[in-house]
This record gives sequence, C-alpha cells and structure tokens, in this order.
Amino acid sequence: MVIGIKDAAKLIGISIISCCAVLVCTMFLNFHTDIVGIKDDITSEQAMTFYDAQVSTSKVVCIVSGGCLFITSVIMLIFYIKHYIDTHKKELGILKALGYSNMRVAKNFYVFGLSVLIGTALGFGGAFLLMPTFYSLQNEDKILPEISMRFHPELFVCLVIVPTAAFAVLSVCYAAHALKKPALLLLKDSMQNSAKSHKKKPEKDTGGSFVDDLKKNTLKSRKSLVFFMTFASFCFSAMTQMSAAMRDLASFMMGMMILLIGLALAFTTLFIAITTVINGNTKTIAMMRVFGYSQKECCKALLGGYRPLGYIGFAVGTVYQYALLRIMVDIVFKDIEGVPEYKFDLPVMLLSLAVFIVFYEIVMYAYSERIKKISVKEIMLE
Repeated sequence: MVIGIKDAAKLIGISIISCCAVLVCTMFLNFHTDIVGIKDDITSEQAMTFYDAQVSTSKVVCIVSGGCLFITSVIMLIFYIKHYIDTHKKELGILKALGYSNMRVAKNFYVFGLSVLIGTALGFGGAFLLMPTFYSLQNEDKILPEISMRFHPELFVCLVIVPTAAFAVLSVCYAAHALKKPALLLLKDSMQNSAKSHKKKPEKDTGGSFVDDLKKNTLKSRKSLVFFMTFASFCFSAMTQMSAAMRDLASFMMGMMILLIGLALAFTTLFIAITTVINGNTKTIAMMRVFGYSQKECCKALLGGYRPLGYIGFAVGTVYQYALLRIMVDIVFKDIEGVPEYKFDLPVMLLSLAVFIVFYEIVMYAYSERIKKISVKEIMLE
C-alpha cells in the first residue's frame, strides 16, 4: 500500500497542531528548567514568591495548552486514518483477499506519524527562535537573578522523538483495529457498518422536510466533524480574547503569540471539517441538484447544522479564557505586587464575536460557491 502525496498533504492539520503544542511547551518547559536552576540564588521573600508564581505559570500553561492540543491531535489522527480506510477500502480489501494480514497492511500507516515529526520539529525550532526575546522580557522585572537560556537535549527527546514514535505506533495499532473487517466487506462499493448496524433502531419519521432530515443525518454520521467545528470556534474565541488580555497581564509578544496560534488552529480545523463534509457528500449534492434543489438548500442541508455548533464553541471559549485568566491572577499571582486586576472585557468579547461572525460567514459563502461548481455530470460518471 502506498500513501500518496495528496493523502499525506491532508495531514497538515496534525502538523500545525503539533507545531503549536510543541512551540508553547518548549518555551515554557525550557524556561521552567532554567528558572529552577537559579532557585538557590534567590535571597528575598518577594523574589521567592515571584519565582513560585513563574514556576506555577509554566506548569499550568504546559498542562492546559499542551494537553488540550495533544488530545486534539489524537482525535484528528484517528479521524484521518478512518477516513483513509473508508476512501481506500477497495485497495485494502484486495490486499486482504490476497492473504495480507491486518498487521502487515497496518504497519504501512506509520507514515501518518511523520506528520507529527514535521510539526514537532518546526515547533521546537520555532520556540528557540522566539526564546531570546521571551527570556529578555522575563528578565525585565529584575526581581529574580538573570535567567540564561540553555539548550536541554531531554526536551528534544520528550517533545519531538517520543511524540513521533508514539503517534506512529498509535497509527499502526488503530489501523490494525479498523481493518478487522472481512475482505468482502471492504470490497463492496457502499460502506456498511459491522455488527452494530443491525442493532440500531430504525429512525422515526419526524415529518420534517428532506433538507432538515439530511441536515440532522449529516451531523449524526460525522460526529468527529462536530468536534472539529466546535473546536475551531472555541480556539478563535478563547485565543483572540486571551491575547487582548495578555498585553496588560504579560507582554505584547505573548499576546501576539497566543493570537497567531489561535487563528492557525481555528482556520486549520475549520478548513478540515468543512472540506471533509463537502468531499464526503458530493454525490448527495449532485442528486439534490438533479431533483431541483437550489444551491442555498444544498448548503443548508450540509453545512447549516454546524452553524449553531460554531456559536456554542465561541461561548465555551469565552468562559474558558475568562476562568483560566482568573485562576492565573487570583491564585497563581495572588501574592505578587503590581499584577493588574483582571475583569471580563465585554467590548473585546463583542469585537471578537463580530470578527468571528464575519470570518465564519465568509468561509461558509466560499464553500457554498464550491458546492455550486460541483459538476453533476462528473459525479454521475464516477
């Protein structure tokens, strides 16, 4: 089995998320390791309090940001592997019919782990490009002895080598599990569910229109995309509002870094989700257009159900960033003098919401135009 460049290119989402996760974790873990080295040089109580706050900040940022992005990467990797198997079931079925075992076929999926290697390597390198400026900002307070930046090889192993190996193993194991289907089932044109399919109760007729029923079924059949759509708006909301607060609580550099990471994550996950929805329903779109449904009705059926999820994700992101910053100010830095008081910034939230609505609707409009350009003749000849 050969995974082509086109298939590998789809893994850019995992590379971007891995890059963001490792960039943040490298900066703060490297800083944490270096700041621990000056603990014995601290003499005043105020400096020790500030030291404890900086150490706690590094841990919180790595756990919250790194953990969240790691879980997202795992979900995205599993989604890609499942999608690849679904779209290449005939080739995989032929291999199994020829006597190839599940593990023999699945071992080729280690290639999916290379996307993590690219992302983590870029994130690790990018962190060291930003760290001189980051360290100089941290040393401006003059409360602690000067913190010197050092290279720690163990961080490279933990943040680049280990995740790459872990994701490669995860790819192979999940692929082996997903391939536990008879070769005949993989060779069939239409995907069928295995043992669970006969246990499902038939859906009742709700009396709604075809467009409304299709909208509901699209959401049910693509549960992983529901996560991606919600996560995209969550990232946009949390990161844009948090970046505005960071300019007062930390530094302009920190605010810009959070903003760029948030926009990259939001755009990537939204692009992946909507592209998958469109590509996975081209035949449905073709049939709807044959039966006279308008472009607007096609868009409503396939993309309309995700719009409420976008606003739910935005609301959750707003609550998340407010709670996280309150914890940082009221708990982590409560004993530090001169820390600005943080309050919920309604104007920033409204501005972020307005930009989100414009951004989201532009993306939806762009994809509605893509639906319009789908050739019915080409789809029907496949």
